[in-house]
Amino acid sequence: NILDEIHVFVYFVVAVFFAATQLVLPEIVHTIVWAAFVVVLVYEGIHITQKFLVLLIKTFWLEDGSEAEQMSSVLGILIKVALWAVGLLLILSNLGINVNSLIASLGVGGIAVALALQNILSDMFSSFSIYFDKPFIVGDFIVVGDHMGTVEHIGLKTTRIRALQGEEIVISNQELTSTRVRNFKKMQRRRVVFGLGVEYATPPEKLRAIPGIVQEIIDALEHAEFDRAHFFAFADSSLNFEIVYYMRTSDYTEYMNTQQSINLGIVERLEKEGIAMAFPTRTVHIVKE
Repeated sequence: NILDEIHVFVYFVVAVFFAATQLVLPEIVHTIVWAAFVVVLVYEGIHITQKFLVLLIKTFWLEDGSEAEQMSSVLGILIKVALWAVGLLLILSNLGINVNSLIASLGVGGIAVALALQNILSDMFSSFSIYFDKPFIVGDFIVVGDHMGTVEHIGLKTTRIRALQGEEIVISNQELTSTRVRNFKKMQRRRVVFGLGVEYATPPEKLRAIPGIVQEIIDALEHAEFDRAHFFAFADSSLNFEIVYYMRTSDYTEYMNTQQSINLGIVERLEKEGIAMAFPTRTVHIVKE
């Protein structure tokens, strides 16, 4: 398909060049034919190389989606600029022009432009890093510093996430690649730890029964997997149990529904067993002399 796009004018110029090499013509004609041949050859070489590189990137690196199309177009522009910079130098060099000073000027100018656009270029290359490394994708729920939300768009300069409260948060790509990002979408299981406190007046046999009660409640739920429950501390006004279980899904709403079912189940079972949950209390002993 790339070769099919070569214009017939290219074949004409190439044919004229090789024909001119066999003819005795004025020097100016040879120079014009040579210049046209070099320009056409470089132009088609750049065109074919650009198409081929973009095709390779799309085939092996990019996936389907709007972000992939955007990344493909940006990479195509960068490749085109780089190839044309080299191509122009090749054309000028083959036409007998000294390009050493031009290369030095371009180097100094490139450094100045890079310094002026440092933040923009940093965000742009960070967007490439995000796309190819994929620490998160559109639809993932992430936490960045004090901000959390669902990724809605990954752009060349910024990434936009939708917070739980509904507002849109715009974060620079450079910040995302230089800080810790917590991605909850890739979490396979959620480990949940919570506590339970009962009154000091609870009999020992009922204290021993509490871990089994909690395990029965958790095992009855679809997405929960019981791990352990232990009587682990004597607090100021309660006997504290620590309970650990795992959620087999990363869905936050499902986790909250499960935790609610566990809490309600514990309240109902403890009330049925005559075990009172603790609350902050203080006992004052008065001694009369």
